[in-house]
Amino acid sequence: MIRVGFGFDVHQLVAGRELWLGGVLIPHSVGALGHSDADVLLHALCDALLGAAALGDIGQHFPNTDARWKGADSKVLLAEVMRLLREGQWIVGNVDCTLIMERPKIMPHVPAMRAVIAPLLGIGEDAVSIKATTSETMGYIGREEGVAAHAVALLQKA
Repeated sequence: MIRVGFGFDVHQLVAGRELWLGGVLIPHSVGALGHSDADVLLHALCDALLGAAALGDIGQHFPNTDARWKGADSKVLLAEVMRLLREGQWIVGNVDCTLIMERPKIMPHVPAMRAVIAPLLGIGEDAVSIKATTSETMGYIGREEGVAAHAVALLQKA
């Protein structure tokens, strides 16, 4: 059995916060606002994985009303999602993610992101695709007020 899931997340960018993307701290003048570390890429990835397994979404499993997740490292959230997938005997085939933001340039950080994500998913780095684009200066992303991410995940039964 093979299933595909899609995830999307968006966070506001604000001063005084760190910018975590794909489990990597990215040097930047602003960071993403959120209950956890607000890693938009890992959040979209969690939703894609949960969706493929029909296990709900990140908000159900890690609600922003739960103090346990305040300031949480999103790698911990992804590890918990993987625990749930293993319980259901799901194996990740591959993932494909797209970050959308104007600045900073993401491509120099992609190898580090892939190196973080692959072992968490139990797959090789060659099965982790991370791309980046801008919104061509349009909208809240173009004004550098926010960052968004899309993710697609392929699961197969063990």
